[in-house]
Amino acid sequence: MKILVCISSVPDTTSKINFTADKSAFDKNGIQWVINPLDEFALTKAIKLQETQGATVTVVNVGDAGTEAVIRKALAIGANEAIRVNTDPKDSFSVAKEIANVAQNGGFDLVLCGKESIDYNGGAVPGMVAQLLNQPFVNACVGLDVNGSEATAVREIEGGKETISVKLPAVIAGQKGMVDEKDLIIPNMRGIMSARTKPLHVQEPTSTEVRVEGVSYDSVPARAAVKMVAADQLDELVRLLHEEAKVI
Repeated sequence: MKILVCISSVPDTTSKINFTADKSAFDKNGIQWVINPLDEFALTKAIKLQETQGATVTVVNVGDAGTEAVIRKALAIGANEAIRVNTDPKDSFSVAKEIANVAQNGGFDLVLCGKESIDYNGGAVPGMVAQLLNQPFVNACVGLDVNGSEATAVREIEGGKETISVKLPAVIAGQKGMVDEKDLIIPNMRGIMSARTKPLHVQEPTSTEVRVEGVSYDSVPARAAVKMVAADQLDELVRLLHEEAKVI
């Protein structure tokens, strides 16, 4: 079985987010980049299938050379090889188109990814990839078993969970719960050293088409100062909630 895992390079959750002076782009200066956490759940699941079913795992990233440190970490975690599509991702469709091209040409049985990246939270790429490949798609997956040419996925729905059986090849978008957090793999020294010798193929994009373009960005307004109200000042608390906070 051949598994393709899509990974995105995103700012660490502790990073301070800023934009350029003209607010036309994200300011990358001083940012620590990591594997998108939801993609990491998918990657860990792929490594488990590698261990139990002898699957080969390839990771794919759409990005410039700056993403290679994150790709090498994925190789250190256990992926067999990596592919980087050499382009700066502009919108969901262009990213999905490049991933679908890699999946189509590689003859993969299963495409795994996170349901969204934690930077833009678009959540559009996995479904677009499935549509471009004309393959079954399960989103928000919190459980996955593969048996031969069939996969059984568990996904969260409002008020419960749904179990779905799909024929491979298929696209599965996971989230927290796809594997236990304690099972997430921290690369050891052996993995880090072996990652240096694993193949990382760089290929040029198949298209320059962009359908959506960001015009400008604005930071979230700073929070107002906290007002302390004495425990015996109930009337004042009610007044503030009504007149200033406007929540009652």
